[in-house]
Amino acid sequence: MITHSEAVKLLKGNLIEIGKKADEIRRKKHGINSYYVLNRQINYSNVCISRCKFCAFARSPGEKGEYLLSNQEIINIVAQRETDEVHIVGGLHPDLLFCHYTDMIKAIRSNFPDIWIKAFTAAEIDHFSTISGLQVEEILSGLKTAGLNSLTGGGAEIFSDRIRQRLFPKKAGADRWLFIHKSAHKIGLRSSATMLFGHIETDDEIVHHLFELRKLQAETNGFNAFVALPFHPGSSFLDLPPVSAVRILKVIALSRIILSNFPHIKAYWVMLTPKLAEIAQFFGADDLDGTIGKELITHSAGTESPSSMSEEKLRKLITGAGFAPVRRTGNYLKAALQ
Repeated sequence: MITHSEAVKLLKGNLIEIGKKADEIRRKKHGINSYYVLNRQINYSNVCISRCKFCAFARSPGEKGEYLLSNQEIINIVAQRETDEVHIVGGLHPDLLFCHYTDMIKAIRSNFPDIWIKAFTAAEIDHFSTISGLQVEEILSGLKTAGLNSLTGGGAEIFSDRIRQRLFPKKAGADRWLFIHKSAHKIGLRSSATMLFGHIETDDEIVHHLFELRKLQAETNGFNAFVALPFHPGSSFLDLPPVSAVRILKVIALSRIILSNFPHIKAYWVMLTPKLAEIAQFFGADDLDGTIGKELITHSAGTESPSSMSEEKLRKLITGAGFAPVRRTGNYLKAALQ
């Protein structure tokens, strides 16, 4: 079992060394398989009272460019093409009641009974609890009854009170994020986990974040995947350079090494670029996410990646690197190798 100091040393060290260690673990778990999903990412609203300093997507109520999708608009988006999983996140809207969100999930479930619904960050769950006066457990149970299958991993940012106070003081902190995911796992809701890096964090803070996730997974075994999210400065409030490819690959590799109890490590091509996601398969990543449809949050920050990708192109990112593509479901149940 790797220690904190050993992990920091690896992160500061040679790219090839950390890559080899991560690749060994990846191949022991998955061989040459790399996973993808036919999914649609839907950002139902950009209205948000949190206004984190790293976010270029959010708008304040009444601000130019704000929007809110209706349930019918969401249904129409999902119906546009074959989809196995829908991924739904939005801002912390001050004017919507909790029933708006359960109605949204019910509408999707009634129109698409077999689809995997992955929706809402822990920050959103915390917000729903605040606006409704309900406990987190009641919020999660209500969403599960409506048809929710799993939570998204967003809103974690990085588990550091120092950074939270500087960049996202209005958003739920690490303890709350971990509690919400633990509560979800207790009632049978799976989830993902994320980490936003490449801004003002230290190596120690990256390692601490990963160790906290490993500890919770050891307790609940409720996480499907981990996603390392490189910060995109874009039009956010932070004037920082983009994260280097070497740094991104090192963090992905370290996540595979530390999170040995996580089934999957994702190379989210939207934030990495497709080419770097292809390379990340040699640095511990075994999942390239999916076809997406139309992603708005990262594109608001100026990513160079396309907004969607065909299944054929996704498969080429896998086969081009010498791996075998496996189309999965939202719960990572394997489809036949194609």
